[in-house]
Amino acid sequence: MPLFQASGESGGAKAQPKWKRRRNRKKKYGEKDDDDSVLPLTRLCLLSLADNMKDVWAKDYADNYLDQYSFRHIMGPFNLLPGDLVEELTSLLCSRKQLSRAALHLLLVPQLRTLSLEKCPGLATSALCGHITARCQGLWSLDLSGAQQLPAKVLSETLGSLPALRSLSLAGTRCDGCVIRAIVNHCHLLRHLDISCCHFLSPAALLPLGGRAYFSSSASLSTSKSSISHSCPSHLSPPPLSSLLALDIGFGEEEGDPVAAAAFLLLSLPCLERVALEGLAQAFRLIENREFDQTDAFTDRQGVPRLREVWRQRQDMDRWSEKREGEDDKDDREEGEILWEGSGSESEEDSSRNAGLYCFQGQSKVKSRRRVSSQSGADHLILQLKDVKPVSLDSLGSLGLLCPDIHSISVDTDDKEVRRSSKESVLAAGLQMWSGQLRSLSLHHPGPLLDLLPALQISGPSLVSLTLEGVKSSPRFFLLEVIRACPRLRDLLVFAECPNEPLEEEDGEDLPRLPHLSTLTLQFSEEPKQIQPLIMLGSPLSKVLTNLLLGSPLLEKLSLVSLPCPLNLTLRNALDQLDSELQLHTGSVPLTPMPFGRLQYVNLRWTDVDMTTLRSLMQRSRRLKFIDVSHCWQIGHINYLQYGIDSRVQLVWSY
Repeated sequence: MPLFQASGESGGAKAQPKWKRRRNRKKKYGEKDDDDSVLPLTRLCLLSLADNMKDVWAKDYADNYLDQYSFRHIMGPFNLLPGDLVEELTSLLCSRKQLSRAALHLLLVPQLRTLSLEKCPGLATSALCGHITARCQGLWSLDLSGAQQLPAKVLSETLGSLPALRSLSLAGTRCDGCVIRAIVNHCHLLRHLDISCCHFLSPAALLPLGGRAYFSSSASLSTSKSSISHSCPSHLSPPPLSSLLALDIGFGEEEGDPVAAAAFLLLSLPCLERVALEGLAQAFRLIENREFDQTDAFTDRQGVPRLREVWRQRQDMDRWSEKREGEDDKDDREEGEILWEGSGSESEEDSSRNAGLYCFQGQSKVKSRRRVSSQSGADHLILQLKDVKPVSLDSLGSLGLLCPDIHSISVDTDDKEVRRSSKESVLAAGLQMWSGQLRSLSLHHPGPLLDLLPALQISGPSLVSLTLEGVKSSPRFFLLEVIRACPRLRDLLVFAECPNEPLEEEDGEDLPRLPHLSTLTLQFSEEPKQIQPLIMLGSPLSKVLTNLLLGSPLLEKLSLVSLPCPLNLTLRNALDQLDSELQLHTGSVPLTPMPFGRLQYVNLRWTDVDMTTLRSLMQRSRRLKFIDVSHCWQIGHINYLQYGIDSRVQLVWSY
């Protein structure tokens, strides 16, 4: 039975729980870790806690205290656990959909640093926010995504009591301008902010995030760094945001408000590295061409400095930073020479010298690019952005000049300002600017996949994540060419239109594989009347997919939706080939890691997969937790009852 106290004093977090001495829960859970051995004792204990949370740990509190008392702090068994274990237990209960209001009350301990209610937003109530502000004032990360029942006033009051926040997600909530001002006034350490899908939030409401640029009057702006610092009190400094996600928010008063607001934030947030804003593509062109006069009506209406003044202020700050960086580089070189002279043996001296040079070159990469740009044009500006979405084809040139260090980008090729015949070359030329450094690429292309191959051949060798949306698959799908162009992929997501006719055979005998692939999604438009005839005819996609599944032993998430090929036969062939390889290795060291062995999530909606194949797949994938076979016409209610489902796997089935 938990003990309760009304004071705000926290208990110790260093004591070890008594139940840690329990061992050997293998028979009950039967779960394995990466090397196929028994899970660590800590994980097994957390699983035991999760299984008994409802009937043991939270039962007494729910029956006797939950709706009768309001405790500022609860001294119970979880108060003795380290914060990271409480966070892991909370996440485990959320993923299992077993987190209740009573359990959450017990888990709100002072040592908690991360709290995410994204998977159970219904628990986020006004009363719960009061408990969070009273008990967890040391939170570093808070995720309330989807909590639409929380009023903006409650959000503002909650954020006013959490000054240590580094990461905040309010996506899909009733966040408005008052909440943004509360963030600026109280969350001075905030680095990541996600306010996507907040429809009560207008683009102009984001302007307070600009800090000094927002609160400074145009008359007080000066070209001196010191005067800029003294013109604004320290409490009005902007939070050091490095990530700002604000897609699909409310509308502005005028059509150009999103563009003007995006340009204002790009110039006034010097630490910004990741951004997703409405009107971002036009904002890059506006800044590059310095067409600031177009936004004067917006800035005057909002009572903020005009963009030309903010741009000059940003230039002054960058020049001051470059001067400081030059002095620091000189000091680092002098200090490095002194350290190298005092080294011991010759081999240690050589290794230290090489390491020092490598570190110095890596840190100076951005600085050298900035200096080259400043030499090419006195008024040129370099932004530190690395992850940008979404942008258009005609803005790639401006983006390349402003942001030379991009490693993740989302491009919409459906650009009316670029001629259809030149889209292929414009995209390839734009991505060429980040050749060798691009890690993640997302393309929305309502056209043949063939058009994207030149761009993928340029950026593909360095990519680890690729997303293709809206591509057409007739008469050839060109999936083989995509795999050949991107051999290092860990995530491959393709959303395509259903072909109007059977796919043609793709060239190549030696089919490539993706040994590092972790997530694979192939989803076609869900039109069963159109898909079923194509399945009966067969498809060359089956051969490619079989090879891909067998050549991706690290695969964890598999989503094959509405495939225009016989998926049941494809999976059977892959499983049969795997059985043949295992028989060849009988008596020797088994294949590690095994294909299908790490699968955790499987989505096979609108396919011809049957229950026999599904059962074989479950036997191969001991980590499997979720399967979606909705609208699979060969799986009926009788099949479901006849074969039964492993209790460890959550099955979603409907017809």
